[in-house]
Amino acid sequence: MQQHNVLILDFGSQYTQLIARRVRELNIYCEIHPYNHPPKNQAEFKAVILSGSPNSVRGENVLHPDLSEIRGKKPVLAVCYGAQYLAHFAGGQVAPSNTREYGRANLSYIKSDETFFENISTGSQVWMSHSDTIKELPTNGELLASTKDVENAAYKIKGEETFAIQFHPEVYHSKDGKQILENFLVKIAGVAQTWTPDSFVESTVASIREKVGNDKVVLGLSGGVDSSVAAVLLNKAIGKNLYCIFVNNGLLRKNEFETVLKRYEGMGLNVKGVDASARFLKALEGLTDPEKKRKAIGNAFIEVFDDEAHKITDVTWLAQGTIYPDVIESVSVNGGPSATIKSHHNVGGLPDFMKLKIVEPLKMIFKDEVRRVGASMGIDPELLGRHPFPGPGLGIRILGDITAEKVRILQEVDAIFVNGLKEDGLYDKVWQAGAMLLPVNSVGVMGDERTYEKVVALRAVESTDGMTADWVNLPYEFLQKTSNKIINQVKGVNRVVYDISSKPPATIEWE
Repeated sequence: MQQHNVLILDFGSQYTQLIARRVRELNIYCEIHPYNHPPKNQAEFKAVILSGSPNSVRGENVLHPDLSEIRGKKPVLAVCYGAQYLAHFAGGQVAPSNTREYGRANLSYIKSDETFFENISTGSQVWMSHSDTIKELPTNGELLASTKDVENAAYKIKGEETFAIQFHPEVYHSKDGKQILENFLVKIAGVAQTWTPDSFVESTVASIREKVGNDKVVLGLSGGVDSSVAAVLLNKAIGKNLYCIFVNNGLLRKNEFETVLKRYEGMGLNVKGVDASARFLKALEGLTDPEKKRKAIGNAFIEVFDDEAHKITDVTWLAQGTIYPDVIESVSVNGGPSATIKSHHNVGGLPDFMKLKIVEPLKMIFKDEVRRVGASMGIDPELLGRHPFPGPGLGIRILGDITAEKVRILQEVDAIFVNGLKEDGLYDKVWQAGAMLLPVNSVGVMGDERTYEKVVALRAVESTDGMTADWVNLPYEFLQKTSNKIINQVKGVNRVVYDISSKPPATIEWE
């Protein structure tokens, strides 16, 4: 049984996931639920955090949480909108702010001998992001901290363990944010810091055994971090009753099918490699529209996966590498939880005829936690540090129609680029890197001959979660060396460009 320690009620803030990640960094388990659909088992949570929101407590669309089971009964931390909500509807006053309260600010006053602000000194930088401000504290409100422009930056309610702050402790710019969360959760709420990768492995293996019993489970492996960690967890729990299928869609990186398959076999997994390259290329013939290509790849995968799954008798479960952000994103605050969870990128929504029950061992953890869990189980660091790779593979990195020859060209280019990053010690400084084959020919000169050949674009970005990304300033010497190698060694390419667009406005992939 997992410890349901901290409940985060989400009011739609862009930072809600960050709150959860900061709490988990303190080795404390937490869950995010929409404010209007709290979990039924609220007794299992030791403390509650109310998130921020783009809404205003003075507007027509006021988000009204039912706090009757929480307020005064459990320690509560209200952040931004939560702080304004507690003030506005409990005898205080919230008004539009005269000054734009957005960005960095510094605490100019902190109430002394207050556990909530222990080990935090005056001048500490915090991050504000709100257009309303609390003019008057609620009934029994007691001021805890101010900034130059925001008098009521933090307060508590006397007689309760209820604390409220107008700034965001979860963002990087609030320098002592983690300390504030620790003061509240550990020193005030008394939550135990027992959420570790080892404890997750132990409780997950036990719950898989209880749920699945002696049934057979099938899992589509992709070579990526999520499906690999899910496979090792399931293998720990049910051993040979786990059947892994690794499909070569013909759009993987150079030699990837063979090397990844060997690695999986070396990890003791019961894995079958299926080379379906010809089937995928046939399905993609003549398609140029990105969405149609994605659909064709997804459909072909389902057909191949279904064929292989039917060869295993009496399979009742399908395992997926869904992670927590996928689950959170499928639950809108205003609409409440939606029944659909994003399909694992490699499975792409399974058809009804497969009629399998779903097991998702990673669905409550974030990407960085998946890596830590993998490390605690002794998975090869090279696999855990692998850059994300899109489910449709090189299919969406070849712009325009796809042919076996174009795949060969891009595989060669990609291998030179990625191996070069590894050789020069740059691979781990980049979140994701890859090459795009453009539907453009350009004039070149090789020896005394004029050429008219393909253009490739190299892309390398830094990011934490793929939601936003900046292009990486790779050394000119590296780019020069890589460009020369590609043009000299890859027949069919005579021009290399480097993509210097950030996300937004551009996306990481080109299609």
